[in-house]
Amino acid sequence: MERLAHGYGLIEGPVWVTGRGLLFSDVHGGGVYCLDAAGAVATVFPHRRGIGGMAVHERNGVVVGGRNIAYKSFEGGETVVLLDRNPDGGNVGYNDLTTDAAGRVYAGSLGSPVFEGTEQKPGDLYLIDLDGTGRIVARDVQLTNGLGFSPDGRILYHSDSRRQTVFCYAVGDDGDLGPKEAFARTQGGAPDGLAVAEDGSVWVAVAGGSGVDVFEPGGGLRDHIGIPMPMCTSVCFGGDDLRDLYIVTGSGGVAGEREGSVFRVRTDVAGLPVPEARVPIG
Repeated sequence: MERLAHGYGLIEGPVWVTGRGLLFSDVHGGGVYCLDAAGAVATVFPHRRGIGGMAVHERNGVVVGGRNIAYKSFEGGETVVLLDRNPDGGNVGYNDLTTDAAGRVYAGSLGSPVFEGTEQKPGDLYLIDLDGTGRIVARDVQLTNGLGFSPDGRILYHSDSRRQTVFCYAVGDDGDLGPKEAFARTQGGAPDGLAVAEDGSVWVAVAGGSGVDVFEPGGGLRDHIGIPMPMCTSVCFGGDDLRDLYIVTGSGGVAGEREGSVFRVRTDVAGLPVPEARVPIG
């Protein structure tokens, strides 16, 4: 276990970008950063706060969550909104997101602000299709978090942190989802970001649980990977062989407000590559 970077408020949204390194966001401090193979960290996008999830887009950029779902190009230029929020309709923004094999984007919405101490309301799960339209594909998510697909693309896993449960849905050819079913419950903390390995195991960051729970494809607990910080927020497979597990944290539970860190550990199984987004820009 190596700690590669620290000094952030709340790290989220880790995504491996071939040829660049590990991208991650700082929800509280703002910005998107890149940790390269040499261990150097550079600022990619300096300002935007609240990014809970990211995905690489085929047009040399990333899709980011937060106050909306948007595209940001690595070459600079204006941010392009792909799916806006609707506060009057119970959607105040978005947290984590992922992509399917076709390049569609799945993103969980927030029914109320997370950090403002207001009454907490459930959100929904949205799909942005390849024609650019967005629609709700699942409802009643108390606190949306990690998303990831099984190796065959037929199951979508989805963390609901307030219910301390990772749920799963059967996925149709058109991207629509079947009924929500419980997949696994975390102990000692809430499920946050997740990643899926090539053997179908599901690797779940446990916020408040000081590490990552590894679940078998059938939902049984295989392993727990401990880290020296309680607020484990997300995970991502990376490296040339996708056997480097990157684990990111927030500062909660330790002294100081900028102790969010990036850890790395080698694994015996490779992670699944996450497909690039192919939703239209503009």
